[in-house]
Amino acid sequence: MTSIGQSTDRFSSAPWRDPEDDTLRLECGVFGVFGARDAAAIAALGLHALQHRGQEACGIAAFDGSRFHTERHMGHVGDAFTGADLVQRLPGNMAIGHTRYSTAGGSFIRNVQPMFADLETGGLALAHNGNLTNFLTLRERLVQEGAIFQSTSDSEVILHLIARSRKAKIVDRFIDAIGQIEGGYALVAITNKKMIGVRDPLGIRPLVLGDLDGKPVLASETCALDMIGARFVRDVEHGEMVVISDTGVKSLRPFAAPAARPCVFEYVYFARPDSVVNGRSVYEVRKRMGRRLAIETGVEADVVVPVPDSGVPAAIGYAAESGLPFDLGIIRNHYVGRTFIQPTQGVRELGVRMKHSPNRAVLEGKRVILIDDSIVRGTTSLKIVRMVREAGAKEVHLRSASPPIKWPDFYGIDMPEREQLLAATKSLEEMAKFLEVDSLGFLSVEGLYEALDCAPRDPVAPQFTDHYFTGDYPTRLTDREIAEGRNDQAEKQLSLLVSA
Repeated sequence: MTSIGQSTDRFSSAPWRDPEDDTLRLECGVFGVFGARDAAAIAALGLHALQHRGQEACGIAAFDGSRFHTERHMGHVGDAFTGADLVQRLPGNMAIGHTRYSTAGGSFIRNVQPMFADLETGGLALAHNGNLTNFLTLRERLVQEGAIFQSTSDSEVILHLIARSRKAKIVDRFIDAIGQIEGGYALVAITNKKMIGVRDPLGIRPLVLGDLDGKPVLASETCALDMIGARFVRDVEHGEMVVISDTGVKSLRPFAAPAARPCVFEYVYFARPDSVVNGRSVYEVRKRMGRRLAIETGVEADVVVPVPDSGVPAAIGYAAESGLPFDLGIIRNHYVGRTFIQPTQGVRELGVRMKHSPNRAVLEGKRVILIDDSIVRGTTSLKIVRMVREAGAKEVHLRSASPPIKWPDFYGIDMPEREQLLAATKSLEEMAKFLEVDSLGFLSVEGLYEALDCAPRDPVAPQFTDHYFTGDYPTRLTDREIAEGRNDQAEKQLSLLVSA
């Protein structure tokens, strides 16, 4: 789910936001429950578990048997969906929810999901995780045909495609619409009688099916099932549509799907460590990544220190493999809000200390191996390295538990363009100098695949979506190809409306 209204590159998944913010973000999480009492309250709990996938906005849509009820808010789930009157505000026994991270220019209430449409067949509420790589092409065609858009989100394109289908049944309309979209996506929707879940043909974006006391549940991650006490049933398969009604769960495979290529960054960074993604424990994969990193990039040192929180499992694995002690040399402040855009460089330099504080007792006089999940532009890494040195570390050896990120993403990850990626513009030696470290090391692509406990990477048919490391994109990038064919570098303005 992307909003490209004021993007610096209209064919990027997102512009790079605050120049001091070096954190990758996944753009959303989806959740749905069918046939359960107080469905909106269950959806709110599920969204709490998925908050890490999107922290700028959230929404819930519920159906009470005759009418749809929706609420959409900027901010966190815990602030928006609280109070004893939640189920009175959103009554019904089926509901879907969405938690969102938007791109610059798109953080408006009109882009918050779920989105709703009145069709001649009844109401339809839809929530979407991922990016459509032919979004602009489809939107341009729809506008030329007379479609009126209320948002700058590609999720609305899907609604229009469903609405304009000439098929009689809503499921057939979904199939008609899905046949026209490209990219990585997971969809959940509710109609007057059904809940529908769809996963893209390659399974790039995750979606799981659960069971809550006999009531079907759909969610981006298994941690949402754990939050509500639901039982994990299975992953929704790549290219699969599940149609849930009073008669049960029906599986459809409307298109011939190639071999699955799920997003490997779910294991590197995005999924919660207590989730199971495509049958693999994220926590165990990250520990194996750390073990492999130690084998590939080992160095003499005194202590292994994670960059919290995402670097912790890999650091545990690295310490276990290397025989070095694991210690918390950096303490994370869990009570800091979104980092403000500081007005001066001097104050800006202190921003990293709002989130991370050095533990001098662990660092002083030590040769430190610093473990992070990934390195994007290196701006945050540099601040952390300096902070560790200021706390008295004798040496700092930085290790990334993922391979070097060299290519941008177009499937739902907010990532800068290639010229802003550190590993795409500098050699290993140049990166180490830029980051002011005594040594720098990355996990290899081969080591990552080994940590995933699968066969070596097949260069002809890779088992995972891994283009950020390899440049091997799993689908066509239709919008980008058209722009390059036109030599079109101009910004695409999708809306004349500027929201306050």
